[in-house]
Amino acid sequence: MLKRLLYTVALITLLHNTSAQVKFYPAKQFTMVGKAQETDSFYHRLDTNKYKGLPKRVTQLLANTAGLAISFKTNSTSISAKWCVSRSRPNQYLTPIANKGLDLYVKIDGKWQFAGVGKNTALCSDEVIINNMDNTEKEFLLYLPLYDVIRQLEIGVDSKAKIETGINPFRHKILIYGSSIVQGASASRPGMAYPAKLSRLSGINFINLGFSGSAKMEPEVADMVASVDADAYILDCVPNANAQEIKQRTAYLVNAIRKKHPKAPIIVMQSVIRERGYVDKKMGEAVRNQNLAIQNEVLKLLQANVKDLYFITSEKMLGFDHEGSIDGTHPNDLGFERMVNYIYPIIKETLSKHGIN
Repeated sequence: MLKRLLYTVALITLLHNTSAQVKFYPAKQFTMVGKAQETDSFYHRLDTNKYKGLPKRVTQLLANTAGLAISFKTNSTSISAKWCVSRSRPNQYLTPIANKGLDLYVKIDGKWQFAGVGKNTALCSDEVIINNMDNTEKEFLLYLPLYDVIRQLEIGVDSKAKIETGINPFRHKILIYGSSIVQGASASRPGMAYPAKLSRLSGINFINLGFSGSAKMEPEVADMVASVDADAYILDCVPNANAQEIKQRTAYLVNAIRKKHPKAPIIVMQSVIRERGYVDKKMGEAVRNQNLAIQNEVLKLLQANVKDLYFITSEKMLGFDHEGSIDGTHPNDLGFERMVNYIYPIIKETLSKHGIN
């Protein structure tokens, strides 16, 4: 009994001392990276109160923190986090880390490098993300959940360490409007979503405006996309729209952007080839029809003299060994790596033509 009492006292003392060695700071006092626009709600991607008639699901997904990251600098030897998310059910094709967790990157020798993750275990989590670092000042990016909202977030460092807001490490603004694949399904962690990978690779700010299952180019959504000031626009919304919707809505979307942004390049992407479509003939035909429809619509727009409009085909996006997806539709980390390796040189060349480097 005495041993058990002593053990309990020792454990409580250890926990108290450990907690006392970490000081937490509200993430809101640091720099938010990856927003399309400033919002009243710090953790929302867009201010939905500004837009009328949006589909309900799009409004809900704008509260997801996909593509958002907190930039800060510290000389702490450890980084911790406390965060709260919603009660939404976990997404079946995402890891808990990608769905509701955190993903920390550190800049070493001028390059962004993975440092650690916050593994969501409850409605509110408290976790050490990385420990035992040296005490030189470093730049960090803390990526937020891909498929959930943040109710509260605090970043913890050694109690005697310095921590201050970082800069936005990415220049320009390239908006990517698209489906669950843009939002990040099915990367293993938030920093592996392809817009985030493009940003770290290029140093250019690729904004994640992915809407899982809901990128259907509705006029109200097209107007919202066009309202965002950006240096260029990438439209990766074909996976969610059927062939008829593509025929009916593509021209409105492109022209809405072009009307408000006369000189900004617009890059339209075909849907990735869904792996299931190689054996599921109905799905394979549907994706071929989608891709043919978007190709025809872009051709019509070019023939109508729409300037600075570009097109990326999808045959090579995920490779040819059929190992690039998690479920036959959504890319896994290997698929996203192949996708970035394929599209980045094309995007880079296109942006360079317009002085976006």
